[in-house]
Amino acid sequence: MYTDYYKLRAEPFLLTPDERFYFESSVHAQAMAHLTYGLKRGEGFIVITGDVGAGKTTLVKRLIAKIDPNKVVAAHVVTTMLSGHDLLRMVAAALGLRDLPADKSGVLLRLQNFFEATHRQGRRALLIVDEAQNLSESALEELRMLSNIQVGHSAPFQSFLVGQPQFRRLIASPDLEQLRQRVIASYHLGPLNVSESGEYLMHRLRQVGWTDDPTFELGAIEALHWHTGGIPRRINTLGNRLMILGFLDELHRFTRDDVNRVAADLAGEINGADDTDGVSIADLPIGANDTAPNSLTSRLSGIEQRLAQQETFMRRAGSFIQDFFNTRGSGTN
Repeated sequence: MYTDYYKLRAEPFLLTPDERFYFESSVHAQAMAHLTYGLKRGEGFIVITGDVGAGKTTLVKRLIAKIDPNKVVAAHVVTTMLSGHDLLRMVAAALGLRDLPADKSGVLLRLQNFFEATHRQGRRALLIVDEAQNLSESALEELRMLSNIQVGHSAPFQSFLVGQPQFRRLIASPDLEQLRQRVIASYHLGPLNVSESGEYLMHRLRQVGWTDDPTFELGAIEALHWHTGGIPRRINTLGNRLMILGFLDELHRFTRDDVNRVAADLAGEINGADDTDGVSIADLPIGANDTAPNSLTSRLSGIEQRLAQQETFMRRAGSFIQDFFNTRGSGTN
């Protein structure tokens, strides 16, 4: 409902990764540079890691959108805990191979024939593995073996491995020494700084037709960064709740207090309604240079505010629904 109130074309803070909302922060630009370098090299492994919600999948989707399909056949797979054989079948299916044989040797032969065929067409295959921290050592070893395939003096296949920080611990295993030797570049995707957090917020809004309504005070941006740690998905979550608050309270300018208020509500949902030790969204996480409501009095005040918000919401929602049906009724007469 806030999209109509602020005259936006769509919701700006959806959690689903969408490369149309890609924001090139300093860290995302560095990560993209590593991926682009890997594409130019055309061999080996590129490793990109980042915390949950850091924008890894959006980065990957952005890369795929930029790839020339006449030069590279790209396959994007999101892994669960797969055996080496199962991963090979998933890779083959992602590359468009159908009616795969049941045995591993048959799948490998089909893949090798595919690599040779694409090489003759002047193309090569790129596999992007998302959530790579879920791969088993046997699955990673299968990927390494695929990277050994050559056509003439060229490597017709390469892999980009994208995962959470624990993936680095996985590939540090002594049993994966040969794979590590084939990693040609590696980068960790860190959080946005406070300035970039504000630019990211504005970027998401501009993509859906924002025209300076609502506006955000500097203190609101600082509080948003502090409460989210500069993680894009967390900014989306807090930003969406902030816009809902704006709709309910008819706000056109957000302050630090507004952000803290919404963050406190989120913290209450995360920590549980019975937690009276203080409001914290450390699970988002919290920063270290600001203050958030943390007394029982603040909690009670927050509950009163939420009750008032709910009453306002019900009143305005009823009006919104009535207007909707009145409009439809007048349109059909």
